Amino acid sequence: MARLEIDLEAIAANWRFLRTTHGTNRITGAVVKADGYGLGAAVIAQRLVQEGCDHIFVAHPQEALTLRPLIPSATLIVLNGLWPGWEAAYTDHGLIPALGSLAEIEAWRQEATRREQALPAFLHVDTGINRLGLDPQERDRLAERPELLDGITLRAIMTHLISAEIPDHDSNTLQRQRFAAACSRLPPAPRSIANSSGIFLGPDFASDIARPGAALYGINPVPGRPNPMRPVLRLSARVLQIRPVEAGEIVGYNGIWVAQRPSRIAVCSVGYADGFQRALSSRAEAAFDGARIPLVGRVSMDLTTYDVTDDPRITVGSWLELIGPEVSPDEVAARASTNGYEVLTSLGRRYERVYRPLTP
Repeated sequence: MARLEIDLEAIAANWRFLRTTHGTNRITGAVVKADGYGLGAAVIAQRLVQEGCDHIFVAHPQEALTLRPLIPSATLIVLNGLWPGWEAAYTDHGLIPALGSLAEIEAWRQEATRREQALPAFLHVDTGINRLGLDPQERDRLAERPELLDGITLRAIMTHLISAEIPDHDSNTLQRQRFAAACSRLPPAPRSIANSSGIFLGPDFASDIARPGAALYGINPVPGRPNPMRPVLRLSARVLQIRPVEAGEIVGYNGIWVAQRPSRIAVCSVGYADGFQRALSSRAEAAFDGARIPLVGRVSMDLTTYDVTDDPRITVGSWLELIGPEVSPDEVAARASTNGYEVLTSLGRRYERVYRPLTP
């Protein structure tokens, strides 16, 4: 048995903090893609809109269509652009595409012509990440032929930072300069550059619309410094069995952990099928009432094992914190050689999910 507790009030508090840091005279949206970074986009989006957030960002149009009935008045932006054949769905449900190519611009312009009305859009400009967004040649063409945007109302021009979490990375200044140069040649519109970490890069990176995601969910936007965000989740696993293991015996698949002394091994019902990554094998730690408990052996599909020899308080039925206020997603990510984004978005559907304030 495993339980995932999610604190909606902490998420709302994180959004308020990010809005204050970005500037209350500017728009601070919220990115809830990938099912709200694994924590439940539907309930999170509703809570944030209730808090006053009126710009909600998703990756795919399907995510937006799921949310639209729940947040009918919110501005819903699809970051992955305008999908071919989906133009009518975007228009019918009031979805705003982040147009990232001349082909998308033309398809949206044609939709506006068919509807005989101007349609809103974000314009996505690539400034170096080389994923989505208008490349330099497309930007030049658009600057030379602004009529390509006829029928399109620009809600914002946006770009995506490559290394905002590394404040002194050369790409930050380079992208800011490229973005300013691109905007100077395009029709005037609000600008959107700051993601979670970008909000903390200072006034040079302030823009009209910020798009925080990971920081809302407690991921540290300023690595190497104290995390200014509140923790928002706790993943706990209940001990199913306590097994006595003699010195020299193995625990788990492939025998990667061998008991060096007579040991007590706690078996918990969580595994990589639940998004608790196999890379954490013999590397992670759980928390129990302030103490750290090492994970030993392989993380298997449905089970993990912990050495509780030194803590006789842990018995069958005890709950171990695997991720939470004591064992942050960033710590788990470091032990798995990944990032907190992957830790959260991997969280599976078999957990008992409970939305309530976190308690010590």
